[in-house]
Amino acid sequence: MSNIADLIESYILQRLAAQQNRNIILKRADIANAIECAPSQISYVLNTRFTSDKGFVVESRRGLGGFIKIARLPLQDLVYSNLIDKIDENTTVDDLHHMLSYMLRNGMIENREAALLFQTFNNIYNKISPSDRAELLKALFITLADFAEEE
Repeated sequence: MSNIADLIESYILQRLAAQQNRNIILKRADIANAIECAPSQISYVLNTRFTSDKGFVVESRRGLGGFIKIARLPLQDLVYSNLIDKIDENTTVDDLHHMLSYMLRNGMIENREAALLFQTFNNIYNKISPSDRAELLKALFITLADFAEEE
């Protein structure tokens, strides 16, 4: 199964690379004919190699007129999503400092943004409930992510 799975993955990645807009729409039958495999093998590859944690969004419809739509997410979206998922009621000032340092090193934010976020969080840390704190921090990170997409 691995060899055929590798062929299917390679076929999809090649088709995706040929697109400028980072997404493709394919028909399961076309892939099966090109690779000479069963449609279930295509489903296996989609479910294991084209997952959201690997940077893909897959929409699949079976049957007559069915399709597979695969979109590649920008890496920055995944990083923001991962950071937002890590924020909870137990997030500390040190945790935020590590997140901001990572974002600075990778050019996701500037020093000014990091300083504003850090001071905001540091000043409200003991003044609001842990759940409100987490909600505010997530909202701030979501706003950063939204503005990053416009660049």
